[in-house]
Amino acid sequence: MTTTIHIDGFTLTAEQVIAIARDPQVKVGLAQSSRDALKQSRDYIESTWMHDEAPMMYSFNTGVGLLKDTRIKVEHIELFQTQLIRAHAAGMGEPFSEEVSRATMLLRANAFASNYSAPRVEVVDRLLAFINAGIHPVMPQKGSVGASGDLAPLSYLAAAIAGFDEAEVMYQGKRMSAPEAIRQSGIGPVQFDLKAKDASALINGCTVSLAVAVLAARDARNLLSDACLSLGLTLEAMRAEMAGFDERIHLARPHAGQVKTAAIIRNLLKGSTRTTHEARAVQFPDELRRTDIPYTPRIQDVYSLRCAPQVYGPVFDALDYIDTIVAKEINSATDNPLIFGKDGGGFEIISGGNFHGQYLAQAMDLLAMAITDLGSICERRIARLIDPTLSWGLPRNLMTGIRGVNTGYPVVQCSMSSLVMENRTLCMPGSVDSIPSKGNSEDHISNSTWCARKAATVVANTQYIIGVEMLLAAQALTMTESLLPGFVLGQGTQAAYDEVRRQIPACLEGDRWFHNDIQVAQSFVTTGSVRAAVEKKIGRFA
Repeated sequence: MTTTIHIDGFTLTAEQVIAIARDPQVKVGLAQSSRDALKQSRDYIESTWMHDEAPMMYSFNTGVGLLKDTRIKVEHIELFQTQLIRAHAAGMGEPFSEEVSRATMLLRANAFASNYSAPRVEVVDRLLAFINAGIHPVMPQKGSVGASGDLAPLSYLAAAIAGFDEAEVMYQGKRMSAPEAIRQSGIGPVQFDLKAKDASALINGCTVSLAVAVLAARDARNLLSDACLSLGLTLEAMRAEMAGFDERIHLARPHAGQVKTAAIIRNLLKGSTRTTHEARAVQFPDELRRTDIPYTPRIQDVYSLRCAPQVYGPVFDALDYIDTIVAKEINSATDNPLIFGKDGGGFEIISGGNFHGQYLAQAMDLLAMAITDLGSICERRIARLIDPTLSWGLPRNLMTGIRGVNTGYPVVQCSMSSLVMENRTLCMPGSVDSIPSKGNSEDHISNSTWCARKAATVVANTQYIIGVEMLLAAQALTMTESLLPGFVLGQGTQAAYDEVRRQIPACLEGDRWFHNDIQVAQSFVTTGSVRAAVEKKIGRFA
C-alpha cells in the first residue's frame, strides 16, 4: 500500500527520512500550510525586490564569495542562477547511493518547507516529483568541505532538477541523462527555469552531509542491537561467567548505556545453563590436551567479555547524542541568506552561517570512533573463538574435516582484523581539519561531508564484523553441543542461534567457500533478520 508523508519543515522525523530514502513506495507531499507560506513570501519578493534599486541581498541580487559586493541586474538573475550551478559542479569520485540521493532531495525540500529559504514553491514541487518518480540525481561523493553547505554535490542535484543536458540520474535501474529520465517519467517539462534565489537555495546547506548522517546513525543503532546478539552468542559459546553483568555492579556506576547493556544481556541469556558453573566444569578435549591441571572455577572473564557493558554503554550514549543532533538538523534551515517575516508585514533577508556543518562533522567523527571501538571488541572475541588457549577449549580454528587438510576460520578472523584497522584509520577526526577556501572568504570549514562519509564506511565495515561474530559463535555452539548434553541457551540467544542456523548450515565436513558465508553473515545485520527473529521470540530487547 502506498503511503504519503507530508512535509512542513518542522516535524519530519528520522524514521520518516529512512522510510522515504529506502522505500520508493513511500511518497512525499507538501503540507498546505507550507505551500501557502511559500507563496506569500515569494509574492512579496516578486512585488518588492525584483528591480535594480532593491537592497543588495547576498546570492539573490549579488554574486557569491568574493563577488558578494557585485550587484546582479534583474535582467541577468536567471542567467546567474544557471551559471551558479555550472560553476559549482566541481565534484569527483564515485556517486552517492540512490538512497542518499533520495534523502538529500527530501531534506532539501523540507528545509524549504519551513519558509526560511525563499525559493519558489515550484522548486519544492519539482524535488518531490523527482522523489515520487524515482529519479535520483547522480552526485559525486568528493568535493564538498561542508562550508556554504555541500555546494559541489548539491550543484549536480540542482542541475538534474533544472534538466541540464550534462546532469545524470539513476532511473529505473539505469544511469541516463536527466532530460531523458524526465521525458520517460512524464513528471513535467524537461527544462525547468530557475529564478531569483532558486539555485542558490538548492546548492546551499549541509544537506548531503545530513542525508549520509541520518542513514549512518540509523544503521549504527541497528548494528549496536546486533552486537548485543553477537556478544550473547559468544558468551554462550565460551560458557562465560555472568557475574560481570549483575545489575548491582552497573548501578554502582550508573551510566545509562552501561546499565542498559547489562540489562539487555541478562534478558537475552535468561534461562541459559551454558553460562553456569556446571557447564564450565565440563572440560573439552582441546582443554584436556593442553593441561593436566584439574578444573578450577573461573573468578572472572577477560575484558572483551566481562567489560562489554562498559564498552557498549558509551556507544549507546553516543548514539543518543548523535540522534539529537540529527533530529534538529532534519528540521533546520541551513542555507544563506534566510528570509523572515517582519512585525507589521513584509519580509527581510538576513545573511548568516547556518550552512556551516560543524555540528554534523563532530557528531559523525564521534560516530566513527564509537562504532570503531565496538567493532574492535567484537573482533577480539572472534579471535578468541578460534584459539583454544583463549576460548577454554573450543576446537582449534573451529575446524572440521581432516586436520591439516582443512584450516577452519583463521583467515576469516584475519579479514575482520583488516576491517578494524581500516576503521581505526578512518577515526582520524575530520572536524578539526580546516583549509580556507574560495579566496579566504571561507576561512574555516567543517569537513562535514567527509566526516559523514567515513563514518558510514566504518558502520558498513562493522556490519561484517558483527555478522561474522554471530557466524563463528554459532559454529562453536554447534561443534560443542554434544559435549554439553542437557545444557540450554538463553531465551534470546536460542532464537538468534536458530535463525543463524536457518540461514547458514553449520560447517561440519571441512572447509567450504567461506566468502558466501561471510556475505550472508553481513546480511544478518543489514536486513535485521536475526534481530527480527529474536524480537519475535522475546519482544524488543534493545
